[in-house]
Amino acid sequence: MTFGKRLRFLRKKKNMTQKDLADVFNLSESTIGMYERDEREPSFEFVRQLADFFNVTTDYLLGRTELPHGYTTETKTEEENTLAKINQLIKEYGIEQMGFFDIEKWKSLSEEEIEEIIKHFEWVVHKAKEKNKAARKDTED
Repeated sequence: MTFGKRLRFLRKKKNMTQKDLADVFNLSESTIGMYERDEREPSFEFVRQLADFFNVTTDYLLGRTELPHGYTTETKTEEENTLAKINQLIKEYGIEQMGFFDIEKWKSLSEEEIEEIIKHFEWVVHKAKEKNKAARKDTED
């Protein structure tokens, strides 16, 4: 997610208009609009001010992490750790650029490729069932 999209998301989450946010920082509404459309880049100081205002890290604002509060691995919940790892894998292996999430690209897969995907899905489901079975057994003991 770009800086502009993240800024827009955070602003809307606070139920603020571009004018409201501009007023807080003594800027013009059009400046906020240009930031949100990624037509203009803010200064480092303004990024820090926004991070403080929205109570997020500058890394989150700049799209370097999906975790708004910069949790360390030790303080993240298991769910946050899992999502962070999956997001990291998506970035690391360039899955976003490969069009993995573009449904049109899936239409051109061969039968062999589809079979391979099915095998992977079946393996993931199998592992999840094993994990759930072990967790139930532990709670029963």
